[in-house]
Amino acid sequence: MADAPALHRALVDALVRRGAITDSRVEAAFRAVPRHLFLPRVPLEEVYRDQAIPTKTIDGEAVSSSSQPEIMATMLEQLGLEPGLRVLEIGAGTGYNAALMAHVVGETGTLVTMDIDDDIVDGARAHLDAAGQSRVRVVLGDGGLGYPADAPYDRIILTVGAWDVAPAWWAQLRPGGRLVLPLTVGGSQKTVAFVHAGDHLVSASIKDCVFMRLRGAFAGPPTRVALGDTPDLHLYVRDPARIDPVAAYALFTGPPVDIPTGIHVIGHEVYGGLILWIALREPGFCWLEAIGPTADTQPVPHLFAVPGKFRSAPGVFDGARAGFCMRPPGDSVPAGAEPEPRSFELHIRTFGEDGDTGWRLREHARAWAGAGRPGAAGLRIRALPIDVGYTPGAHEQVVEKRWSRLVLDWPAQTGRDGSR
Repeated sequence: MADAPALHRALVDALVRRGAITDSRVEAAFRAVPRHLFLPRVPLEEVYRDQAIPTKTIDGEAVSSSSQPEIMATMLEQLGLEPGLRVLEIGAGTGYNAALMAHVVGETGTLVTMDIDDDIVDGARAHLDAAGQSRVRVVLGDGGLGYPADAPYDRIILTVGAWDVAPAWWAQLRPGGRLVLPLTVGGSQKTVAFVHAGDHLVSASIKDCVFMRLRGAFAGPPTRVALGDTPDLHLYVRDPARIDPVAAYALFTGPPVDIPTGIHVIGHEVYGGLILWIALREPGFCWLEAIGPTADTQPVPHLFAVPGKFRSAPGVFDGARAGFCMRPPGDSVPAGAEPEPRSFELHIRTFGEDGDTGWRLREHARAWAGAGRPGAAGLRIRALPIDVGYTPGAHEQVVEKRWSRLVLDWPAQTGRDGSR
């Protein structure tokens, strides 16, 4: 363990240098709490890389992890912690995030963390005890129900991706309190810091993120369709029951046509902005994804990838035709491994005879670019109870969920489609 302090210090220094940490309280917490105490069986070199580390899988799918330190720091800064606050965390994981928050709220604060699996709860409790944070209450339960015994809370944070804002989170949040969660919005996830504003929640900060999904009674609707004869290739759509997996696989393994868009982008612009733009306008929005050692050999256009681990691309699928965003043919640099963001010309890979879907995607890309490439920056999201009527304004987009209605707009922009 002789290298642990140096590796720990180097990781935090890098987070500060990149601007992921700007709050002195968050920095102090990261410096005070060693990550390796929460990942005791993981090699130190891996523990102190800025990466997520899966800690539990079910049927080959990761369901719990130690999140990437950079997004942890981002969300803790969004949360706005102070000494003495009452905090509920949904998704205990290893207990590391709870320990960081407990360091900030201090002995006068209250920190409750919960998870849906007893083995995860037991592990988090043991790790917190080893780190000297036995004051943190670790409870077993469905996160969608919150933890009413210690409510109301000044802050609630989710470390799992939520499809909707569950009623319990709203009810257990103190007026003026803050809810931070990775929320599915238009085909991608945004970590949204919502402030309780009486009859609705309004975003104070929005960042891009990727988290595994919330499990339990309040999980989102099923979206995954298995393709082919291996468990490695999946199509994610809004209505899986309408998909013929055999026909879809035949389409995606057929001859493609690649269309240049003339638009140069960086990977995070596509994820943070273009995907939302397309998903709000195309009912057939989808993701095609391959995971595992065979990912590079699957028929997934190359956009987001780590060689030998995963490959994914967003697009539109209508049953007979499909189109997906991708990098230029022959571009082998994976977005997930780029040392620095690199611009590339966005291409569309089409499947099907007339390529109509692909041409529509090209026009979406051009319209998005012409509108100033709207993304998380400048976006405002308001969450209203679904049973409260609402008439959207001329410049607003509405996404209806089960329990809430999300109203999206870019206040600094004047056009409904994000045009200035």
